[in-house]
Amino acid sequence: MPLLIVLIGVIILIFMIVKLKMNTFVGLVITSFIVGLLLGLPLTKIAQTIETGIGGQLGHLAIIFGFGSMLGKLVSDAGGGYRIATTLINKFGRRWIQVAVILASFIIGLALFFEVGLVVVLPIIFIIARELDMPLMYLGIPMVATLNVTHAFLPPHLAPTAITDILGANLGHVLLLGILAAIPTIIIAGPVYNWVLQKVYPRVYRKNIDISVLGEYKEFKLEKTPKFGISVLTAMMPVILIAVATICSFIFPKNNPVNEFIQFIGAPDLAMLLSLIFAIFTMGLWRNKKMEEISTALADSIKQISVMLLIIGGGAFKQVLVDGGISKYISGLFAQTSISPILAAWLITALLRMSLGSSTVAAMTAAGLVVPMAHQFGGNSIMATLMVLAIGAGSVFCGHVNDAGFWMIKEYFGLSLKETLLSWTTLTSVLALAGLGAVYAISLFV
Repeated sequence: MPLLIVLIGVIILIFMIVKLKMNTFVGLVITSFIVGLLLGLPLTKIAQTIETGIGGQLGHLAIIFGFGSMLGKLVSDAGGGYRIATTLINKFGRRWIQVAVILASFIIGLALFFEVGLVVVLPIIFIIARELDMPLMYLGIPMVATLNVTHAFLPPHLAPTAITDILGANLGHVLLLGILAAIPTIIIAGPVYNWVLQKVYPRVYRKNIDISVLGEYKEFKLEKTPKFGISVLTAMMPVILIAVATICSFIFPKNNPVNEFIQFIGAPDLAMLLSLIFAIFTMGLWRNKKMEEISTALADSIKQISVMLLIIGGGAFKQVLVDGGISKYISGLFAQTSISPILAAWLITALLRMSLGSSTVAAMTAAGLVVPMAHQFGGNSIMATLMVLAIGAGSVFCGHVNDAGFWMIKEYFGLSLKETLLSWTTLTSVLALAGLGAVYAISLFV
């Protein structure tokens, strides 16, 4: 019955958006109320649950999206993105451009959350696509696949790091085997899936896409744009700050004053703020732009993402499902399972992911359920490591309308709801299955 209620909620949401043409954010809130009632939440608690869900989602993303959008606007308006794009084109050429996108996304994805990486990388990808006269989706598929894999598999991201601790696995093993699993997973979910999707559903590979959140495309003369080094440094500044903080967290003692300062400036919110200030100088003041002109650009960037922030704030739906007991119900289905620990970990996480939307919530909940299985093999065991990776793979399965990433992809790539379901939802499913296959393959040799 609980799973049927979730299905009914998803159908209602899709109906309101597709058939009634209702605003996405309004549809999410209405669906949250309906599902909350069907799940038996107290009437006095439903509104509070929805408020908590929206606030919790936006509380994490608002600053990052805001500063990220401003940073991207400054880099784009100054021609820094154009300089980076042309340099990559000359280096890799049209034939190997997907390789360039994967390498860049992998490096960035090691340090940044999926949402932040998307904000940092997408403007550059957009310009490259325009310069090479390619559909945005052709370069976007390997980019989002790579960012998703690093987010799900590799420490220091929140979920894999926390799951490693819960299951008693070795962090070094998780990182090493995670990279091994990531390689075939990215290849299958990136270039291979890209090729298949282009054959079976070519309509999403459009060249003339109006993406308002990226602003208007400008033509530049290469000699008048910032140098490649300063452009990359400005665009990568959040990555550098967060990556340094992450590395130092493993090297220095936790209470070391130097480490505490590094962790302070490397926290995502402050890292984005410092990066924005740096960009104001490198992409603005040092290029003889007036502060009034820069401020106008910053304000324009916020206007472009205001609607998206409301849509992503649809975390209300996820919170209703959590408070309604869906996670506990699904966990109970596998409490006495006798199937392979790797498959059990993946299945539980995949079901939670489909029901709750949040990959992190799904992964953490699944880890709590399968921890007895992992402990059967002893601490720091290879099986525990493989289960961590299986949970990571399951946590990205079948991203749909209750997932913030779903709406980000829809808006950024200019897709309809149907197109997003057939491309993004399918991509995340392929990625999760390929990840599971990679984990099983590794288990044959370790």
